[in-house]
Amino acid sequence: MSKITKRVVDAIKPNPKKEIFIWDSGDGSLKGFGIRVKPSGAASYLVQYRNKEGRTRRFAFSKVGVLTPEEARQEAKDKLAAVDKGGDPSAERHADRDSMTVAELCDLYFQEGAGHVKPSTIAGDKCRTEAHIKPLLGRRVAKGLTLTDIEKFQADIAAGKTAKERKEKGRGGHAKGGRGTAARTIDTLSIIMEFGKRRSIIGVNPTRGVKKFASEKRRRFLSIEEITSLGKVMRESAATENKTGIAAIRSLLLTGCRKNEILGLPWAWLDAKGRCIRFDDTKSGAQLRPIGSTAAEYLKSQPKKKISKGKEKKESPWIFPADHGEGHFIGLPKVLERLCKKAGIEGVSLHILRHTFAATAAELGYSELTIAGMLGHTVPGVTARYAHVPDSALVSAASSVSAKIMAALEGREEGAKVVPMTVTNVRV
Repeated sequence: MSKITKRVVDAIKPNPKKEIFIWDSGDGSLKGFGIRVKPSGAASYLVQYRNKEGRTRRFAFSKVGVLTPEEARQEAKDKLAAVDKGGDPSAERHADRDSMTVAELCDLYFQEGAGHVKPSTIAGDKCRTEAHIKPLLGRRVAKGLTLTDIEKFQADIAAGKTAKERKEKGRGGHAKGGRGTAARTIDTLSIIMEFGKRRSIIGVNPTRGVKKFASEKRRRFLSIEEITSLGKVMRESAATENKTGIAAIRSLLLTGCRKNEILGLPWAWLDAKGRCIRFDDTKSGAQLRPIGSTAAEYLKSQPKKKISKGKEKKESPWIFPADHGEGHFIGLPKVLERLCKKAGIEGVSLHILRHTFAATAAELGYSELTIAGMLGHTVPGVTARYAHVPDSALVSAASSVSAKIMAALEGREEGAKVVPMTVTNVRV
């Protein structure tokens, strides 16, 4: 044993096979202060003591890094002094957990349990927590929730009980109800409850077994005539509208990608020769996405922007860079809104452009699995097989779809119409 110092802490190396403990030699008067290191590398300060019943207890009171070794030693002295007076920190914590509310559990999850979750996912989960979970369940004791409570919770969200205007302006300015929102909120609550179960705060995840409402299917997509009208407005607005925004909207239509997949697309991920995008990260993880010849050439043709960094200038890593600064372009919803207004097209969001790609593919006769593969969904036998090399059939299909859409954008689809059909079986 040796005194726990910053040097000792910095030298900690985990054992991948088991937990290890580092005990402090201290000054002889502080026995039971140490560090527990898990195989994952997570390390916590703790005290080990015997309670008034003579049972050995270990109580972890802080993560290493939150407190300095000296601060942790003082905290340990305080805990052990409380034990000498008949206290039991471990039992007290368990008592606190038994009475922990759903709101407190949610806060604990976002503080400690969401470390490996994508920032965009955390943002959505926080939004649903504040808008729906806390208002309806926040004051309830987490341990007392039942399946019946969860089913009622879902029904209340679907009925619009938590729908309200928010103070923020712009997109997301109001909390909506509906069956789709209810189902997504159940997913968020399930993750939080599972975290509570792992931490022994609750015994059973009450969301297990709930029959989630089916997501509402979005049927809106642009017809070829609407694409042609939008393309005409884009050409006519080239001198007055944001050029980067117009190019990004075209790219969404030509690829079927999600908004953030295009706006956050670096040059390094584009493989124009292979007619694909090599994503390092998507909703489904790392992925290779076929985009077809027309889309690949269009993305490749985008001008590269020079940005200043101190006295030097460097090339922006983004295909669609921001007008100012080093980030990528973000003002796309407003650009689309202005263009659609000029074209007389209503009910169009950026995600509708992805629907349009899928609908055009369906009109060309491609199967649901092929469309799913082009959209980047994790479909057994399709995207799983094409994780490293673009499949020629998917590239060919993507080329046909993007060529048809480009022809419409350029006004070369005279009199052509998309035959009305249902594409709700394909997730977009």
